[in-house]
Amino acid sequence: MNNNRLLSLDVMRGITIAGMILVNNAGDWNYVYAPLRHAHWDGFTPTDMVFPFFMFMMGISAYFSLRKYNFKWSRASLIKIVKRTVLIFLIGMFINLFGLVLNQGFDWEHWRILGVLQRLALAYGFGSLIALSINHKYLLHTAALLLLAYAGIVVGTNSLAMSPDSILAVIDRAVVGEPHMYRDVMDNGTNIAFEPEGILSLMSSIAHVLIGMFVGKMILANKNKPEAIVRNLFVLGTVLLFTGLLFSYGVPVNKKIWSSTFVLVTCGFGSQLLALLMYMIDIRKKKKWTAFFEAFGINPLYLYVQSEILGMAFSACGLCSTVMDNVLTPVFGNYLASLVWALLFVALNFIPGYYLYKKQVYIKI
Repeated sequence: MNNNRLLSLDVMRGITIAGMILVNNAGDWNYVYAPLRHAHWDGFTPTDMVFPFFMFMMGISAYFSLRKYNFKWSRASLIKIVKRTVLIFLIGMFINLFGLVLNQGFDWEHWRILGVLQRLALAYGFGSLIALSINHKYLLHTAALLLLAYAGIVVGTNSLAMSPDSILAVIDRAVVGEPHMYRDVMDNGTNIAFEPEGILSLMSSIAHVLIGMFVGKMILANKNKPEAIVRNLFVLGTVLLFTGLLFSYGVPVNKKIWSSTFVLVTCGFGSQLLALLMYMIDIRKKKKWTAFFEAFGINPLYLYVQSEILGMAFSACGLCSTVMDNVLTPVFGNYLASLVWALLFVALNFIPGYYLYKKQVYIKI
């Protein structure tokens, strides 16, 4: 098994990126099938799985990457981590700026600072620094401490509900400023500044990455025993999943605050899915169906950024609404037309991804 280019990991990453593109680009947001919507607050849908799956896999890949530095502090390892963290964060800010300019012009006062890529960048950066600093037999212990501390802060400050008085919102307003935050709607219809990729919830996101790193450690420790990896992944996934569901009675599974139980549940499902893919692809050698997802999986960040730019551009120039109104909706009806647009958009992003895949071009950040 090639631990530098594990096919099942590429495929799972590809499934996740294709899923992210699908759910982020509905043809009409008024007509979206329920499984393709995010949960408004507590609970989760299949759509809520894709982002945390990618973060989980980022932890695995980060562990593989840090191995060449022997997991030691050095000038080279520090430069690598800081460079990648800053670059991904800045790309995320650029995406926010691009969308802002298309819709409102250069309205600097409302430039959103945080976001999906920014969350990935910071979780990767801090998670990697922790991995260089501790004995790796304590990866899960450290993740557990972060999750317990975060749960204690959220519960202790009565911050389980979306509210401007939540400790999460208070910290984000103080650090990034209300005009630079995402806006959401409370159950009573009030529009407030509430950042789903906020600063305090970075604690649980770092734990998310550390769990992924523990899985990376497990894979490397059993690199010549794929059956053992699959078995261990199923066991780990089951333990994480049931622990998360059990404690969800006290701390609900919630993506927007990245609750501790959300981390456990999504890492549990992620471990089980990876185990299934490894069994099918790396053990049973069932690979005929994988090329589509490999194309997304070998250049995930590039294709995600490409999809965000194209999606914003198509919306701003009216291409999406024109095709929906004049072609898709008359043929398929509202809901199916919205899904067909999203599927076509995934296919469009697949084309350059497949070209890079065939040329074996890896765009690394």
